Amino acid sequence: MPFDISAIRKQFPILTRKFGKHALAYLDNAATTQKPECVIDAIENFYRSSNANVNRGVHPLAEETTVAYDDARRSVGAFIGAKSPHEIIFTRNASEAINLVARSWGEVNLKRNDVVILSVMEHHSNIVPWLQLKEKIGIHIEWIGIDAEGNLSMLELKKALKRTSVKLVSLTGLSNVLGTRPPLEEIIKLTHAAGAKILIDAAQLIAHALVNVQSMDIDFLAFSGHKIYAPMGIGVLYGKSELLRSMPPFLGGGDMIQNVTQEEFTSAELPRKFEAGTPSVADAIGLQTAIEWMNAIGMKEIAHHEETLIKHTSQLLSRIKGIRILGPSDPKNRLGCLSFVIDGVHPHDLTDILGKQGICLRAGHHCTQPLHRHFQIPASTRLSVAVYNTKEEIEMCVASIEKAQKLLNG
Repeated sequence: MPFDISAIRKQFPILTRKFGKHALAYLDNAATTQKPECVIDAIENFYRSSNANVNRGVHPLAEETTVAYDDARRSVGAFIGAKSPHEIIFTRNASEAINLVARSWGEVNLKRNDVVILSVMEHHSNIVPWLQLKEKIGIHIEWIGIDAEGNLSMLELKKALKRTSVKLVSLTGLSNVLGTRPPLEEIIKLTHAAGAKILIDAAQLIAHALVNVQSMDIDFLAFSGHKIYAPMGIGVLYGKSELLRSMPPFLGGGDMIQNVTQEEFTSAELPRKFEAGTPSVADAIGLQTAIEWMNAIGMKEIAHHEETLIKHTSQLLSRIKGIRILGPSDPKNRLGCLSFVIDGVHPHDLTDILGKQGICLRAGHHCTQPLHRHFQIPASTRLSVAVYNTKEEIEMCVASIEKAQKLLNG
């Protein structure tokens, strides 16, 4: 089926919104994507016709809901190439998934002075849980830098991996500021050769590239549904079965137990062991629907369209005087987003002006303060694309940036 941007845009009700006379140009997709009508309908239909709790009843609605929840898990597992659906743990978001690994696997397998390797590109979600373990049990964090193009320093990584105390490498699969993708396949091989495990924060990567956890030999992978056209409030932790089975439960409560006495409890088998309490069934179904919708378009087609948009954005922005585009100079080395600063223009002022015209960009440190300190800037402006964006939106945005620059610089 040919790629039809007009047909795709018609599936997103929010894109018809107006701000005065201005049409919405939503270019903040790295923060969250908008939702196609099929996802909205799937959530509504669940609550209208099937709502019940899972795993706890034998009446028709409970059985129907449990089947739907299990089907959603199978769809997610197939999407990332998991060996078994039981390797898919539903969480609220990528942050919770990473915290689960830190608090469960980390507290059992890490001891004082053990090393966790991070990069300066990491989102706070992949920094704070490890800093908490540093405070709690005294682990050491080794930071890997980047070059002028925003690429991970493989030399620094190789040196760090020579330490026998390295137990985990936890890295972003795609920078949410620079759009740079570390060479994951090489990094995973080096990590395993050093006897360490690897966690990939795929919150950004999952929207722009195919990921196969088995062929890549990933130990843990985390992502959020809301960045791939699914609802907020649903996330995924993938873990190899043998690792998940060895880990204690992260949260205690209903549905994660096999047996409870007044003295002790036995946890349930995977995946229920890590899903205490009533799950977000409707959002899991919404995630399944979003994945099916993306697959129907084709991940390669989505990636090609977005690469074209990023190239166009880079070409237009580079003509602006006083602009500094962070990261790769060649747009071919960038996925999904592009961040920049302009002399004499504060990112918050710029995005406020554009927002009044219906153009949605993101300003701030994007939950990557160490990265912004590396560039010696407090904040940047980020433009991030999705499958429904167009070249015309990019052109309108850049023209508005140029007008705002003139206004703010007098």
